[in-house]
Amino acid sequence: MTTEDSVIPDEMHRQIGMLSEPWIVEVERGAIARYAEAIGDTNLIYRDEGYAKKSSYGGIVAPPIFLGWPVSEPRTVRLESPFHRNVTGGTEIVYERPICAGERLIVTSKLVDLYEKHGRPGIGRMLFQIIETKYRDLNGKVVAVLRTTDITYEGSP
Repeated sequence: MTTEDSVIPDEMHRQIGMLSEPWIVEVERGAIARYAEAIGDTNLIYRDEGYAKKSSYGGIVAPPIFLGWPVSEPRTVRLESPFHRNVTGGTEIVYERPICAGERLIVTSKLVDLYEKHGRPGIGRMLFQIIETKYRDLNGKVVAVLRTTDITYEGSP
């Protein structure tokens, strides 16, 4: 794709690598239980305080994909795309340790990559935004990194 054909203006490219303002997320026990219920996970470690206290974690922990849930990342960086059709291209979460109920995490995000591709007929041009969100404890230590791929596409008129 040539620069003349690109839907990515220079100002969008300049956003790559810029870190968002930090915000605080409280890992709420009720949200963990609702999420576990929504995904059909009946493990008591996610909802029963008595059971969870006897575990090696010492309390309720969040399920592995909890941080990928939109409620836990309300302010991630996303640029306005010229296309209005969208699909999630994937989510990857790397945990340094389990996330515990009641914990407060400092969150920042940044756009780490932005590129275009041509899709098959009917899809047309596609814009990919790769966003990295870091969750740190109150001491500043990274506890998890969420990497998402957002795809918007032209589609047939």
